[in-house]
Amino acid sequence: MEERILVVDDENDICDILQFNLENEGFIVDVAISGEEALTKITDQHQLIILDVMMSGMSGFKTAEKLRKAGNNVPIIFLTAKNKESDLLTGFSMGGDDYISKPFSVKEVLARVKALLKRTTPVGMAANTKLLFGGLSVDLSTQRVKTDDQEVSLTRKEFEILALLAQASPNVLTRAEILHSVWGDNEFVLDRTVDVHITRLRKKLGDYGQFIVNRSGFGYYLHIDTKKEI
Repeated sequence: MEERILVVDDENDICDILQFNLENEGFIVDVAISGEEALTKITDQHQLIILDVMMSGMSGFKTAEKLRKAGNNVPIIFLTAKNKESDLLTGFSMGGDDYISKPFSVKEVLARVKALLKRTTPVGMAANTKLLFGGLSVDLSTQRVKTDDQEVSLTRKEFEILALLAQASPNVLTRAEILHSVWGDNEFVLDRTVDVHITRLRKKLGDYGQFIVNRSGFGYYLHIDTKKEI
């Protein structure tokens, strides 16, 4: 099945360039020229969004925030001329998966798109494994998480981080190990990005969030006594 991408940018020239080159690579491409239009066009068939940050009307960050709040976990690549640390952290905290700075090269965009789509499951995951930590369930095959039988809505990156910690438990993973496993060689991802995602992850896990422990100077680990694989 051909992979479908939604390109969102208020500059028609950029939309045209991206659509032409992505379609030449075999992707199905839809275009929206505003965040508002993107929210009406996004469907379950889209496997990726390329989203400009600075648009008139609703910003890319706000668009991403609305998607995540609605439970849509489609991967997002932000296009932006803003590359300060605070801007990058804001984008990742909104559920972004990658960043490409403007002006960009088409080759870079194509490479990033293919790399992100290839990472459909976290690195090193067993295909049919469910990890149980008391009332916390991490299903690696379906990429679903439950706490006390209640499903928890996580972004792709939040799930990948939790899955890595669950598989490694009780061993500690450094920030560098988490960054490499979840984000690959993305030059824009900072150590603090891990902290931002784990803060959000802890909040979503409720009482179970306290079991993600930061060992100062080392990294993070999942501290739950009972671990079971089924």
